[in-house]
Amino acid sequence: MSGHSKWANIKHKKEASDKKKGKIFSRIAKEIMVCVKQSGKDPGTNPRLRMALIEARAANMPRDNIDRAIKKGSGELGNVNYEEIVYEGYGPQGTAIIVECLTDNKNRTIGDVRMTFDRNNGNLAASGAVNWMFQRKSHFVVTDEAFADEEKLMEIVLDAGAEDLDVEDGVAEIWGPPESFADLAKALEDAGVPTSEAGITRRPDNTVEITDAGVAAQVMRLVDRIEELEDVQAVHHNANIPDEIMESIEE
Repeated sequence: MSGHSKWANIKHKKEASDKKKGKIFSRIAKEIMVCVKQSGKDPGTNPRLRMALIEARAANMPRDNIDRAIKKGSGELGNVNYEEIVYEGYGPQGTAIIVECLTDNKNRTIGDVRMTFDRNNGNLAASGAVNWMFQRKSHFVVTDEAFADEEKLMEIVLDAGAEDLDVEDGVAEIWGPPESFADLAKALEDAGVPTSEAGITRRPDNTVEITDAGVAAQVMRLVDRIEELEDVQAVHHNANIPDEIMESIEE
């Protein structure tokens, strides 16, 4: 059994903290640049690029943006040199948080991340402090407009290597091992099922139940502030905030 679905009750918060599409496109563009620089611009031989392009399509990223990122990564539009860094920390009520970054200035990034934790009731921790609480997983989100038959959707994704399918409030979340990403993406595409989100994420083994609205607001404020940082690619946490609490802090 999987943990509580985060996507359904924080997707609008995530979109807001990402400053809607601008931040999302910037994040995906950086990922494309890095994987092209590392392994070339042919998605047929570069699985990480293939995954980034699938994520770009799910986010409706314009083709011009994608092409420009590929050219930057290949050196056609100048040189790029980003370093991948992962930070770990804690938020209110012991919430575990992992922050994935791509940066061209490590000192700037660690300073920004540390200051954001400190100013928002959190603290940066040593490497390995919370990483063990999460597992890397393939993750796809499909809305009810994109699938009519839950049993058929389950058959499609299980045959392609999925481990879990959660359906709640008209949203289907598909989970699988990281190595199943390409097969799952192809199976959904072949079946004509569009995804609204696709990528490799970190899924918590256990969650921290947040039932106090004040604490929940602090957790989400910390997550939002971290996501807004220029060098941050993704933020993962294990807070489980019930829908009614989430709704109350957004009113």
